[in-house]
Amino acid sequence: MERPITLITGTRKGIGKYLVEHYVRQGHIVIGCSRDEPDWTLDGYDHYKVDVSVEKEVKALFSFIKKKYGRLDHLINNAGIASMNHFLLTPISTVNKILNTNVVGTFLFSREAAKLMQKQGYGRIVNFTTVAAPLKLEGESIYAASKAAVISFTEVIARELSSYGITVNSIGPAPIETDLIRSVPKEKLEALINRQAIKRYGTVEDVANAVDFFLQKESSFITGQTLFLGGV
Repeated sequence: MERPITLITGTRKGIGKYLVEHYVRQGHIVIGCSRDEPDWTLDGYDHYKVDVSVEKEVKALFSFIKKKYGRLDHLINNAGIASMNHFLLTPISTVNKILNTNVVGTFLFSREAAKLMQKQGYGRIVNFTTVAAPLKLEGESIYAASKAAVISFTEVIARELSSYGITVNSIGPAPIETDLIRSVPKEKLEALINRQAIKRYGTVEDVANAVDFFLQKESSFITGQTLFLGGV
């Protein structure tokens, strides 16, 4: 069997780095990207410096994938940024940064991945949203709005791509102890966790398990769905 080719965004650290290691262990050929170079390397993994919101850079990455591999089996849109602040105190520069990374980046990678996937009649796209959207988390208005947009985007393109054998789903992790939540006050995180059915931090293993489910060939009848972790 051919080794699956899996592209993951935002792989320099945190969840993205773990997913790289996870899928390399499973025998995938893994390609990843981030705005900055990682301080680590791994056999079976190619890293590229790409700003996910810059169309020219994204197209160049997919041109490389097409030339080297001729196909793409999986896309995991993990790259994302957050900023916790009351919306009255949120500068427009922060708004643009969050929307460009979380929404525009997801759009660009999904569009270019689907072009490759439709030629082979198969593909899996997994987008990342957040529990901050259904929980209406105060102080996260723009972040939650950007990730709510990812949910709507997922649901619509799942229908548009279904005839090509491509499924599109999304995952909403509960708080995980990564850099993304490091600036959030501890009491706010504890209050958020207490709103979950399962009252603990999520783990990278929890996330990988959910991604595994959506990537399975047996999951071909599941598309346009969002799986929130932790029981929100």
